[in-house]
Amino acid sequence: MYLDDFVSIENIENEAWKALENAILYYKGRPVGTVAAYDSSVEALNYDQCFVRDFISSALIFLTKGRTDIVRNFLEETLKLQPKERQLNAYKPGRGLMPASFKVVSEGGEEYLEPDFGEHAIARVTPVDSCLWWVILLRAYVVATKDFSLAYQPEFQHGIRLIMELCLATRFDMYPTLLVPDGACMIDRRMGIYGHPLEIQALFFAALRSARELLICQGNEDIVEAIDNRLPLLRVHIRQHYWMDLNCLNKIYRFKSEEYGKAAVNLFNIYADSLPYYELDKWLPRKGGYLVGNVGPSQLDTRFFTLGNLVAVISDLASEEQSQAIMNLFDERWEDLIGDMPVKICFPALKDEEYKIVTGCDPKNIPWSYHNGGSWPVLLWLLSAAAVKTKRPELANRALEIAQARLHYDEWPEYYDGKKGRLIGKQARKYQTWTIAGFLLAKELLQNPTLLPLVTFEPFSVEHTSRACEFELAQVDTMILG
Repeated sequence: MYLDDFVSIENIENEAWKALENAILYYKGRPVGTVAAYDSSVEALNYDQCFVRDFISSALIFLTKGRTDIVRNFLEETLKLQPKERQLNAYKPGRGLMPASFKVVSEGGEEYLEPDFGEHAIARVTPVDSCLWWVILLRAYVVATKDFSLAYQPEFQHGIRLIMELCLATRFDMYPTLLVPDGACMIDRRMGIYGHPLEIQALFFAALRSARELLICQGNEDIVEAIDNRLPLLRVHIRQHYWMDLNCLNKIYRFKSEEYGKAAVNLFNIYADSLPYYELDKWLPRKGGYLVGNVGPSQLDTRFFTLGNLVAVISDLASEEQSQAIMNLFDERWEDLIGDMPVKICFPALKDEEYKIVTGCDPKNIPWSYHNGGSWPVLLWLLSAAAVKTKRPELANRALEIAQARLHYDEWPEYYDGKKGRLIGKQARKYQTWTIAGFLLAKELLQNPTLLPLVTFEPFSVEHTSRACEFELAQVDTMILG
């Protein structure tokens, strides 16, 4: 029992809100985001910056409380940081990319925002997920405020278009998925996720759906057509090739390799000896399943990655049956995925020689630490959203019950270590903003399920016309000018 076990839930929530307010970042007197962590006990490094992916949970909880100004300011200011010009300089960010983070710099009495596109990051990792999260957040802002005029402004339309061009245009492969390097998302260190990692594909799908609702058709016909072409292909590809349950495991177990031509069954030439069949056979429940971490040439990464699976549930990338199976997996493998601190970022951890080879002996990603099987409380809000959507709120309530007293007692750490999440992360910051916001947002979604449309969509249909296209151009102009 923790010393603070008898602190009321109301006091814990009040403390969380106070900490979130302390984390707000101001630029020229206006709130424009939240710093990654407000931990005065350690060196700030880049935790005093606003990260795009980190701000999402803060932005969503602000939207639920009518604090729309900070979200609008964030969207406007980050849009200004987006590169707009074509260039062939290898050391410059590509057109349409959004920064991983930004900080407020004061010089000579003047303030300006300094973006980081990965130039200063460990291993110089360029963020792929930032632009996807940005589009998803813009759509959430529009849903919350009904303020289509912001998204219809020419600069926002141009910003969305650039992101879509970046994702949909010239590429080297011929899959509907996005080819990305290692460390391009929440797992921003070497963890063997290069190729077509599930997290990016799920965010890509949600961003495509968001852009499809927000783009004005006139002048964007080519992009709208490209989105309409890609969405069904991406959905079928993920549902078919990334799905893993006992039935699929049996089929893969009997795959032939070195097949050639259109009649091939083993399309990606997966070699039987590369999969941990017997561990999967023991771990997979009869009525459970999940989307694997990565699929590519002779690559089937059978690790369970939480964020990708939960975003797939929320965005309808996973089918209704698959979504229920994913929630069944959480229920049946509770000790593995939830344990003493929700939620595991991935399972199982890389160990022994595999850990050394895949991570490069990363001392921060030792087995059951940080990205390598660590527990991240920020994922609570995604678990809650998925649980509400699948009508399984009891799962999220159980997880929150485990987390809330301890998060308060431990001073809201960034992540936890250990197979069951019993240890505060060795290098985890305290008062990590997305931990705080994720907790508050998880509770809010469970208490008020009507907020779910901020992050979910109407039933998917290729023929569905985007909301933007429902307005005549003259009406759009009126909204912008008015």
